[in-house]
Amino acid sequence: MTTALITHLACLEHDMGPYHPECPDRLRAVLKALETKEFTDLLREQAPQATIEQLTRVHPKNYVDAILAIRPPEGDTVPLDADTLMSHGSAEAALRAAGGAVMAVDAVMEGWARTAFAAVRPPGHHAEPQRPMGFCLFNNAAVAALHARTRWGVQRVAVLDFDVHHGNGTQDMFFNDADLFYGSTHQSPCFPGTGDMWERGAANNIVNVTLRPGQGSEAFRSAWADTILPELDRFAPGLVIVSAGFDAHKLDPLAQLRLETADFTWITNELVALAERHCGGRVASVLEGGYDLGALAAASAAHVRALMQA
Repeated sequence: MTTALITHLACLEHDMGPYHPECPDRLRAVLKALETKEFTDLLREQAPQATIEQLTRVHPKNYVDAILAIRPPEGDTVPLDADTLMSHGSAEAALRAAGGAVMAVDAVMEGWARTAFAAVRPPGHHAEPQRPMGFCLFNNAAVAALHARTRWGVQRVAVLDFDVHHGNGTQDMFFNDADLFYGSTHQSPCFPGTGDMWERGAANNIVNVTLRPGQGSEAFRSAWADTILPELDRFAPGLVIVSAGFDAHKLDPLAQLRLETADFTWITNELVALAERHCGGRVASVLEGGYDLGALAAASAAHVRALMQA
């Protein structure tokens, strides 16, 4: 078995305007990095559009309808908050992003891929049930998690998030469900200002470890090895979903952690090993942040390389 790479050119049509850090060139950089000879064996698939049924397991129907109705003329944008906007192509891009995350789950559950990476945008982990924020429209990882439960009967699903920003939306959606696990390392203080260690969920199913600006590999690896991974082991997930943000890299301009590219290889290997113990090695990953194009390309390639070696 091998790794599926799931993407769609429609994800390039979400454009929040010049100089916005969450730009189409992010995805272009990731895909270019995955075009080299070592990635020849990737199963390259087109992300479908998520269905309304899939989206409304996470977001109320009125919210989904409102987002999908925003289709400004070519060249125009509609602001949703101070840093989240929609362009003419944003609605389809958001459908493909959530649909790509769903397909990643289907790939590993059907068994035609051992691991999967959805290289899609816009990202999702800040999207709350009824509010877009932080560049995010639909919560792709949460949509994938509830799809795994509904379509495949996976009762216990874990989302692991190493983006530099806390996934407030995912935490909010999982907080009161003992069978959904959310584990995150993230910089604090930093946007969005959530994710303190005392935020534990209704059944200790939320595990946050905050990292201070300037901290790097040692603190990051310790947070996972000493705190999050042991809790995840006890949770014993039936599926591992990764919110794969690469903006904790030392070159990223939006935060101040100091991770090396090798740290993304390490955490991917750790998550794959845990998935081997509990759920047949099934790991579905979805792209979140990462805003230095060179660092994003190198770190995402390291992540996919580790998934392929699983």
